[in-house]
Amino acid sequence: MATVWTRRRSPALAGIALLVLLTLTSGALREALARTGAPLEVPLSTLPAEARATLQRIHAGGPFPYSRDGVVFNNRERILPAMPRGYYREFTVPTPGMRTRGGRRIVCGGDVAALSECYYSDDHYQSFRRIRP
Repeated sequence: MATVWTRRRSPALAGIALLVLLTLTSGALREALARTGAPLEVPLSTLPAEARATLQRIHAGGPFPYSRDGVVFNNRERILPAMPRGYYREFTVPTPGMRTRGGRRIVCGGDVAALSECYYSDDHYQSFRRIRP
């Protein structure tokens, strides 16, 4: 009679494996979105009031409340479509109740004042959504 060998899997090991799989999948998904150059979109009307005010300041060319507003955004996360260095500029979206700049940003590319290619991040560059008029 042949012996059948089976492995018993512990629930903890299965949970760890699932966590690793989800982590790898979310990174792969982020990289896939970056390769397609198709971040999710967000309608302008649904942005927080502070983001809409920041867009108005960008369009007007300032003034900006933070010294880092308008600096080059290097796209190190590679979530936005790949463009030459200097293409993207970042701007702070104030967060009510925060003493620091917080994590909300608008990043615009090309002719910044035209607002034709702007993205909103509310999680300090972990994700972006293209702003749709």
